[in-house]
Amino acid sequence: MEEKSVNKTNSNGYTFMFAVILVVVVASVLAFTATSLQPLQNENVRQEKMQNILATIGVESDREGAEALYNKYITETIALKEDGSVDENTDAFKVDLAKELKKDVNEQIYPLYIADVDGEKYYIIPLQGKGLWDAIWGYISLKDDVNTIKGAVFDHKGETPGLGAEITQTWFRERFGDEKIFDGNGNLIGVSVVKGNVGPSNKDDNKVDAISGATITGNGVSDMISERLQHYLPYFKKQQDIKVAIQ
Repeated sequence: MEEKSVNKTNSNGYTFMFAVILVVVVASVLAFTATSLQPLQNENVRQEKMQNILATIGVESDREGAEALYNKYITETIALKEDGSVDENTDAFKVDLAKELKKDVNEQIYPLYIADVDGEKYYIIPLQGKGLWDAIWGYISLKDDVNTIKGAVFDHKGETPGLGAEITQTWFRERFGDEKIFDGNGNLIGVSVVKGNVGPSNKDDNKVDAISGATITGNGVSDMISERLQHYLPYFKKQQDIKVAIQ
């Protein structure tokens, strides 16, 4: 009897059944854990988004304090249509740019955040583009002339560490401060990330110095800035209090 019992537990069928039960149990535990943590993960993403928006206007915050500062400094959130009109039925903060970019430009929604910091007005625009390996994104804020950059933040999904991934670094982000997005003729051209920029202190040349060895990622940053900003021109042209020379 004992020998038969041992043989049974050593059989292939028993091993297979044990493996199946183990896989099901582990999968169930992982699924339950993922579901339980989803609200916390969503909240972390929401707070990090607020942090990034605030960072473009020079307001630094930890994750826990982001919402209070966001509510203090962000005075308006607007969901814009391609023609510059406002979509009253859409929450701008909840717009997923990655999904919007898959739509026709006339069907996309363009979120805009307006901030007031010590009496200074800023316009914050979300960015989404493509780097060398995958998506890159960020936020860029404009001063009230809608021409001068106050600040910018960038992030990525899979750029090369030490190269393209450096777009997240403070020293790279700071290069965009006070750069202009319009040229001398009033054409919106954004800011180009240029290798060997000979005039990094020139804030009127629409250029910043590139990251060595990260040309394609830098081109992606340049492209997403100019492409995204173009969609906000119809709205800016309608604002009577904006004095920038817009072509």
